[in-house]
Amino acid sequence: MAEKKKPTAAASRGRRGRASPGPNPIDVHVGHRLRERRTILGLSQQEVGRLLGVTFQQIQKNERGANRMSASRLYEAARALDTTVQYFFDDMPNDVAAYGHKHIQGLAEGPVPTYQIDPLVRRETIELVRAYYDIEDRKLRQNMVSAIRAIGSNSPTALARPRRGRPVGSTNKAKKNAK
Repeated sequence: MAEKKKPTAAASRGRRGRASPGPNPIDVHVGHRLRERRTILGLSQQEVGRLLGVTFQQIQKNERGANRMSASRLYEAARALDTTVQYFFDDMPNDVAAYGHKHIQGLAEGPVPTYQIDPLVRRETIELVRAYYDIEDRKLRQNMVSAIRAIGSNSPTALARPRRGRPVGSTNKAKKNAK
């Protein structure tokens, strides 16, 4: 009976000779910013792929951070999406930036952090905002916001998270009366 061979150290490192527990957080951040910009402009992955001369599958991989974007591809993406190269690195969380610095020096410790996409840059949020501003009647828009808040306040997760803004029942009159 043949015995199983243990993977060698080189085989466990993956591509480019580095340990690869998942996508590099910097690549993930750049991918999120690519998706954000594409969505803001209302472009599909296929349209962006056509602008950059790649397939939509490549754009998907770039947006997930699974494939890195070369410097020239990043430059082309910035031009095609009418932004700067810096845009893709803006708003990078400190721990992501520190992760890259630690790996350059070879001092990385612990597991690769995972990141949630900011709900404000998700496609459904942007579509909702666009549809909201397509409503010309201001009063109707305000009624829609009230209805959405009412629906949201009845969800099980709404009870577990704090509300933004003033606490319920807090008014300017109550503040004046307290003085």
